[in-house]
Amino acid sequence: MAIEFNEKTKEFHLYNNDLSYIIKILSNNQLGNLYYGNRIHHKESFSYLLERGWRSLAAYVFEGDTNFSLQYTKQEYPSYGTTDFRYPAFEIKQSNGSKITNFEYVDHNIFNGKKKLSGLPATYVENEKEAQTLEIILYDCVIKTKLVLSYTIYEEFPVITRNAKFIYEGNEEITLTKAMSCSVDLPDYDYEMVHLAGAWSRERHIKIRKLEQGVQSIYSLRGASSAEHNPFIALKRPNTTEFEGEVYGFSFVYSGNFLGEVLVDTHNTSRVMMGIHPNMFEWILHRNETFQTPEVVMAYSNKGLNGMSQAYHKLYRTRLARGYWRDRIRPILMNNWEATSFDFNESKILKIAKTAKEIGIELFVLDDGWFGKRDDDKAGLGDWYANTKKLPDGIVGLSKKIEDMGMKFGLWFEPEMVNKDSDLYRAHPDWIIHTPNRKTSHCRNQYVLDFSRKEVVDYIYKAMSKILREASISYVKWDMNRYMTECYSVAKNAESQGRVMHEYILGVYDLYEKLTTEFPYILFESCASGGARFDPGILYYAPQGWTSDDTDAVERMKIQYGTSYVYPISCMGAHVSEVPNQQVFRTTPIETRANVAYFGAFGYELDLNTLSDEEKESVRKQVKFIKDKRELIQKGTFYRLLNPFENNVAAWMVVSEDKSEAIVGYYKILNVVNDGFKRLKLEGLEKDKAYYINEERKEKFFGDELMYAGIPVKPELLCGNGGDFTSVIYYLKEA
Repeated sequence: MAIEFNEKTKEFHLYNNDLSYIIKILSNNQLGNLYYGNRIHHKESFSYLLERGWRSLAAYVFEGDTNFSLQYTKQEYPSYGTTDFRYPAFEIKQSNGSKITNFEYVDHNIFNGKKKLSGLPATYVENEKEAQTLEIILYDCVIKTKLVLSYTIYEEFPVITRNAKFIYEGNEEITLTKAMSCSVDLPDYDYEMVHLAGAWSRERHIKIRKLEQGVQSIYSLRGASSAEHNPFIALKRPNTTEFEGEVYGFSFVYSGNFLGEVLVDTHNTSRVMMGIHPNMFEWILHRNETFQTPEVVMAYSNKGLNGMSQAYHKLYRTRLARGYWRDRIRPILMNNWEATSFDFNESKILKIAKTAKEIGIELFVLDDGWFGKRDDDKAGLGDWYANTKKLPDGIVGLSKKIEDMGMKFGLWFEPEMVNKDSDLYRAHPDWIIHTPNRKTSHCRNQYVLDFSRKEVVDYIYKAMSKILREASISYVKWDMNRYMTECYSVAKNAESQGRVMHEYILGVYDLYEKLTTEFPYILFESCASGGARFDPGILYYAPQGWTSDDTDAVERMKIQYGTSYVYPISCMGAHVSEVPNQQVFRTTPIETRANVAYFGAFGYELDLNTLSDEEKESVRKQVKFIKDKRELIQKGTFYRLLNPFENNVAAWMVVSEDKSEAIVGYYKILNVVNDGFKRLKLEGLEKDKAYYINEERKEKFFGDELMYAGIPVKPELLCGNGGDFTSVIYYLKEA
C-alpha cells in the first residue's frame, strides 16, 4: 500500500496489491483522473494517459489552445459551466447569483491512518498502518472557499474511500446546492449497471441494465435511504460473473436522501457520481463554516461480483460496525410480534418466553405495543413509558422475570415517530415535520418528529435512556415505519429549510451515538419497516438490521441474496416465522425456514406454544445446530453459488478463514416432474484439503473435486420429501 506523488508530472498514484488509482493536476490546476482499475506498476509518469484533442463545437480553457477542453477530460470532482457541460459533482450559488467556480490545487497531505468524519458514520482503522490517506486541498480565490478532497486506501481491502469538505473563508455567504461525495470518470461505457431495488417486503432485488448514452440513476427523496433503491451501484463488464471479471462498486455510507448516477456522454466516457440528493438540499455557509459530505466506499474487483461483495463484507463487518458486539457471537432471539401483535399481557409474554428458554433460545424481544396507550397503531408513539394495564410491573419487572428464567431481554422502540393520540404530541404539536398552512399527511397514523432540532433529539434520548438505565435490557430493536412528507421545520427560517433533511439524519446519528456510548453492551438492531433504511450508515451504529418484513423463506432467498451484494450476512436479521406466512400466505417447511435464516443473525418470530411436538423438536435441533455453527457463519467468507433470480434453485455457502470448515445451503423453490440430476459446485475451499460432509466419516472429498466436480444433490436428502420449498444443509469439516 502506498500513495506516491510524482512532483515533476504532478501525479498522485494510490495503490495496494489489488488496485491503482491515478490523479493528475491538470494545466488549469484542477484535477483529472488518469486511471482506476487493476494494480499497475508505479513509475515516474503516467501522463500519456491524459487524452486531449480538437473537437468541433468544444469550448476550450485557454486562448490559443484548442486541445484542452474539460468537456472531454476525465476529472476528479468536476464543476459545470467552464467548458464542461456534463452534470457536476457540486454547485455553489454566490451572492451575485453566479454558480461558476474555479477550484485550483494549492497543496496536499499524505498521512497514515484515516480521520473520523464529525457527526457522520464512516469506515475507520484500528491502527495507522492499516490505511493511508491523501487530502488534496483546492481553493477558489474569488469566493474564498477551500475544498478538501479526501481519499483513503486500505492495505488489506481493494477499496478507496472518498469524501469532500467545503470551508468558506469569505465575509459574505455562499450556498451549496449540490455536494456529491465522489465522482469518477471512466474511459468507456462497456458496462452493465447493477443496483438493488424493490419496495416494502421485497427489498434489494438485483437489477442489471446495460449502460447507454444518457443518464442512468437511482435515488431516494423519502428522507431515508429507502426500500426502493439501496444506496449502492456497481459497474460490471458484460462478461463478468460471480467469480470472474471486472467490477466497480460504489456504496454510500449514509441513511438519508441520495443520488447515484452514471452519465454516459456521446464520446463514450462514463461519469459515476454518488452523494446527497441535490433536491431538497441547500446549505448556506457563512465565514469559517464548513460542510462535510458523507463517505463513499469504492470497491474494485477483478474476481467477479463475489470478489466485490467479499471486500465489502469484511470491511463493513470489521471496520464499519463498531463496539462490543462487532466481533461477538449474536444471541438467538425470540420476537413476539408475529405471535401476538398488539394483543398481549405479561402472562402471555412469560408463557412464550418460558417455552423459548426450554428450547434453548437466549434472548426474548418484546416488540411494539408495550408503551403508552398502544393497543393498535393509532396511539402511543412518543410516550416511552410502560402500559401498566398490560405489564403491571412495567418493563423493569418484566425484564427481571425474563432474566430470572436465564434469558436476556430486548425491547422495541420507534424513537423518530409520534402519534397525534399521545401525551408527547399534545404537549409539543410543533415537534413534527410539517409545512405551515398545508395538509399534513400520515402513514400508519404516525408522524415524523423533527430530529433536525436538538431539543427533540435530547427529549427522546432522555426518555429512552431512563428505561435502559432502570430495566435489564440487553437488546434494542430500533424501528422506523414511515417516510418523510411535507418536509419543513418550523424552528428554522426560510433560508435554512434546505438543511432539514440532512440535519434530520444527523439527528438520528446523534441519538444513536448518545445511546451506544452510554449503553455499550446493548445490542442495537436497526429496523425500518423491514429494510427501508438498510444502509452502511446505520450499520456504523447497529451491527445488525432487520432485513425485511417479508419473513417467508422463499422470498428471503432473493432478498438475502441481493442484500449480500454489499452487506455481510452477520448484519442480516433473519428469523423463522409462522406459517402460512403473513405476507405471502405460503406454507414452507420449518426446516427450510431455518435453513434460509441460518445465513443471518438468527432468531424466531412465532408462538412456540402453537407448534406440534414434532415441530418443537425440529426447533430444538435448529437451535443446537446454529449454536455450533454461528461463529463460522458470522465470521466466515460468504459465496453466492446459484442465483434465485435466474434459477428454480438457490445456493450459497460460508467458508472459515482457515478453510477448515464450511456450511452450504441448497434450496429448491418449486418441484419439477422427472427432473434431471443436479450437481452443486462449491467455492472457496482449499483444493488440497480433504473434507468430510455432514460429519459422515465414510468417505473423504478433496476441495478440488468439490469445487470442480461438485456434490450430486440427492433428492432424498431434501427436507419435506423433496417437494416445493425444500432444502438441504451440507456441513464440511476438514478430515
